[in-house]
Parts: sequence; C-alpha cells; structure tokens
Amino acid sequence: MNISLPDALKDFVEEQVADKGYGTSSEYVRELIRRDLHKQQLRGLVLDGASSAQARPADAAYFEGLREGIRKRASG
Repeated sequence: MNISLPDALKDFVEEQVADKGYGTSSEYVRELIRRDLHKQQLRGLVLDGASSAQARPADAAYFEGLREGIRKRASG
C-alpha cells in the first residue's frame, strides 16, 4: 500500500518519526492505525455498557463487597 501525502503532512510525519523514536514512517502510521482501532473498540464497549441494564448500583456497599471478596481470596 502506498499513501501520498502533501509536503506539509509528509514533513509532520517525518518530525514525529524523529521526535518519538519510530524507525520508519510506516511504524508511525501503523501505530496511528492501531490507536484508532483500539479507540473504536473502546467506544463499542462503552456504548454496549451504556445501553445495558444496570446490574446493581455502584455504591459504597458494592465496593465494600468487592473488597470483602478480595480479602476472602487473599486469606483463603
């Protein structure tokens, strides 16, 4: 795959490669694509969570139950 960039973007990519320690411009572009993929996956998880029914309130009792479960496993 070849990507054509205007000179201004090409210069920016080259600066990023030099400043952030990437070996090549391809490594930089791959990292951007991975970040975008992870961002989309996270967005999907957030939307799934937001549209799901709340199982139980995340109040003080909920967190105390989590701590108690950890204490039991740690001492068990």
